[in-house]
Amino acid sequence: MTLPFFQVDAFTAERFRGNPAAIVAEADPLTEAQMLAIAAENNLSETAYLRRRQGTAAEYDIRWFTPVMEMDLCGHATLASAAVVLERLEPRAERVIFHGQRGPLRVDKITLPNDAPGYQLDFPRDPLQPVDNPALLAAITAAIGVEPLGLLGTGRAVALLPDAASVEALTPDLARVAGLEPSWLAVTAPGDGAHGDVDFVSRLFAPREGIPEDPVTGSLHCMLMPYWAGRLGRPKLRARQLSARRGDLWLDDTGTRTLIAGSAVFVIEGRISI
Repeated sequence: MTLPFFQVDAFTAERFRGNPAAIVAEADPLTEAQMLAIAAENNLSETAYLRRRQGTAAEYDIRWFTPVMEMDLCGHATLASAAVVLERLEPRAERVIFHGQRGPLRVDKITLPNDAPGYQLDFPRDPLQPVDNPALLAAITAAIGVEPLGLLGTGRAVALLPDAASVEALTPDLARVAGLEPSWLAVTAPGDGAHGDVDFVSRLFAPREGIPEDPVTGSLHCMLMPYWAGRLGRPKLRARQLSARRGDLWLDDTGTRTLIAGSAVFVIEGRISI
């Protein structure tokens, strides 16, 4: 059989930037093993699978897979999936509701603050807490070659660095990162210097989950946004993830949800053979 297939670069308006996601539409007949095999074949940080809910207006079940495992939430692949639904599958719709492991996720067509067309994700809010763990701090310092100013976490590890240049210059030892617990590591710092046009920057490494470095991570910003909104005293911020591909996000901390907005651009459209 063949199924509709798309590859979309998310959190960018420029092809071959941002974070590429694969989307398989009409995924009803696929088994979980097939979904994992397709994700491994794609070898992208995420492949999303969509199944339309019958009798609904633009509502879809969604699942996300890395090359090695299923995830419970993924921002960039949800944004890419919204582009597929709202531009290709149901172009008259202005909103789509996805149903995933973390509950309903609304995505709206919007105009971004830079006047470009985009999409806004209504995502969970996952506040970080300070972490006092000298052993973990030492292990992270050894893994990234820089001692963090502090650690944050809620089942994940986020290292605070002094400036954007420190984040951009990191060349972590991925074997050491893979040995950390929690299973992935993010770093973040204020936007300054060459990145003074944004409020904060970040990077994320998850080699144990099949993602050496994720180009742009929407779900990470569900954690980072409450922290930076509180630290900077503003509920609306702009962020940049400083992977080699780069990506920009516009964020709004409502106090109960995290609104994440960005652009998306189609790169591949066709059918995948199963």
